[in-house]
Amino acid sequence: MIRVTLPAHLRTLAHVNGEVKLDVAEPVTQRAVLDALEATYPMLSGTIRDQATKERRAFIRFFACQEDLSNESPDAPLPEAVVNGVEPLMIVGAMAGGSR
Repeated sequence: MIRVTLPAHLRTLAHVNGEVKLDVAEPVTQRAVLDALEATYPMLSGTIRDQATKERRAFIRFFACQEDLSNESPDAPLPEAVVNGVEPLMIVGAMAGGSR
């Protein structure tokens, strides 16, 4: 079981509380996890990655095992701790802006 944490607005959209648990076939990659997430929760399609290009949306970041995986290849294997369910894959909504 792969554990995934979602930002609050996506948990609300998917009607879930807390972590989401997904069965993901190996190799476990960002792409495989997102495919499983969108198949299980179709209302999330297009919210994390573009529906046509499948590229990560600009203000979405991926973290696991205290590492930023956002710029990793979507087909790179995820860390073993994520694959084994010890650590979650965290999907985080980034913020932008600045002071004047």
